Formats: sequence, C-alpha cells, structure tokens
Amino acid sequence: MKQRLADNISLVAQTPDLDCAAVDIVVTIPTFKRPEHVLETLRSVSNQKTQHNVAIIVMENEAEAREGANACSPLFEAGTHDGLVIIAHDRGNCCAYNAGWFTALTKFPNLKYIAVIDDDEIAAPQWLENLCATAEKHDASFVGGPQLPVFEGAVNEKWKSHQVFKPHYETTGMVDILYSSGNLLVRRDALKAMPQPFFDLAFNFTGGGDADLMRRAKDKGFDFAWCTEAEIHETVPERRVTWGWIQKRALRNGQLSALIAHRRAKSTWGHLKVILHSLALLAVSPVRSLFQLVRSGSVLSSLYPVHIALGRIASEFGYANEQYRNPEQN
Repeated sequence: MKQRLADNISLVAQTPDLDCAAVDIVVTIPTFKRPEHVLETLRSVSNQKTQHNVAIIVMENEAEAREGANACSPLFEAGTHDGLVIIAHDRGNCCAYNAGWFTALTKFPNLKYIAVIDDDEIAAPQWLENLCATAEKHDASFVGGPQLPVFEGAVNEKWKSHQVFKPHYETTGMVDILYSSGNLLVRRDALKAMPQPFFDLAFNFTGGGDADLMRRAKDKGFDFAWCTEAEIHETVPERRVTWGWIQKRALRNGQLSALIAHRRAKSTWGHLKVILHSLALLAVSPVRSLFQLVRSGSVLSSLYPVHIALGRIASEFGYANEQYRNPEQN
C-alpha cells in the first residue's frame, strides 16, 4: 500500500480495519536508520497497560532505504500493532515530527492526546497511563517525563548524573516549562492553537525545535507538568559518553538557548538584552563551575555552565551544531 497523505507524506502500511474514530491517543515514533531498535520501541508501546484506545504512527525519515518502515510495516499489516507507518519524505528531525502530528490530527477525528517516544527509547508499561493521569490531574496541555539513560558497553555509572543525561525535574507536578519531545504528551487543543508547521524547520538539523515549540506555547498561555513515574529508557551508545561528544552537546544547548531567546525578542533592545544575558552567564560561569565541582567531584560536569555560556556567545557568530544531519553518527 502506498497512499499520498500530503505532498511530503506517504502512507505505506496500516492496520486492517483500523477504527480511526475510536482512537483517543496516538503515539508517534520518528525513526531514522534504527530498524532493530525501533521494533523494540514499538513493542514497548504496544505493551502499554492503559484503558485508552491507542494507535501508533511510525514516521520513517529515511525516504530511500526505508529500513525502519520495512521492518515495521509487516507488523501493522498483520494486525500485530494498531496504527500506521508513513514516510516523511523531507529530511530532518522537525519534518518527521510535523509529518506524524499532521497525520494524527488528520486521520483520527476524536483524538485527545498525542504522545512522543523516539526510536532509541523503551517505554515502561505504565508510561502512557501515567502521562495521561498527570495531564488530567493538573489540567496540563503538555506533560513530560524522564528519559533515563541505559549506557551501552562498559561505561562508568557517574555519567548518569551529568547534566546532559539528567532529567530536568525530579518531582511530579506543574512545572514552568518543558524542553524535550523525547518523552512527551500533548493535548490536541494545544496543538490546534499552534501554527503549522508545529516544529520550526530552522531547527531541523540542530535540534531544539521542541524547546522552541514549548516556549511559543508558553507564550500563548498553555501549562506544563512533569510526571516522574512516566519513565522511558534511552539507549546511549558508547560514542556519546566521551569528553568530545558531551562538550559539543553542552555547547549546542547554549547555542539553542540563545537562538530561541533571540527569536522571541521583539526589538533591538530585546536582542541586546539576550547578548548581555549571555555575557553575564559567561562572567559567572567560573564560580558556578567551582560550586558544581564541589558538589559532583567531576571536572567535566563542572564545566557545563562554562560550555553553556560559550555556546551562547558562539551562537552570536553563527555557530550551529547540526547533530541531526547524520543522526546515525550522533
């Protein structure tokens, strides 16, 4: 089966007799060159213990070889999983998310929530139910949860406490804002209020489209919550547990922080305040690093405030780490 859903989206597989009207939650899984792991992710989503009617959308973003789509499609066509597999023909992280969310809103008329899990993650059995319960309890439009690292190979456990891998919050409840779409639940009405494309294509290969989306949603008055119990486990390859990779990621985080701040600035003075804030962070970063060194005992962890500040300054000169240009090497 191959059906065009939009100019840049093709439907390649769908569960027979899928009752789209009965579905109230869609779980979207973007995938790129991880055919083995996406099957594990898919299995963990299908094994959710929930009272909701759930469908899954797998968004293949490798439009030529289509390894993920080829691996998943037979399982949907056989009815093993409920949902569909699509091709997001335009390359890039944001394009994949946009394709999945557009398809969910188009195909499922009674949809209430869209959830997101990446193709290098495994969901705990109560993941989805816990996200929904938190959303209902706090009337939150966006709910995030922890992405707990599972390190491949012989890696020291100390890396779990590094800021790059550490969850943003520790307690379930309302929070100021969320930063990641790797473990996320979004209410339909919030999405409908946001302009399309939901993820700005300027962040297609750098990442940060999720943080930008949620900052814009916050500006519109939407609320955010955190659910510590909604765990997913993220596979972390050995190549990411190196000084070089972590430094680049920290610099990228700083760069994206400044870029998003500039995009929200409405005047010359607003842009100047962003620059002054970056300079202030750079000025105090040695002191912050010293306190972090005392707390953590890790030199690399203590350098995180310095890297963030340097990334913000570097962004003023056009620095951009396009980590998703070759995500299989990221």
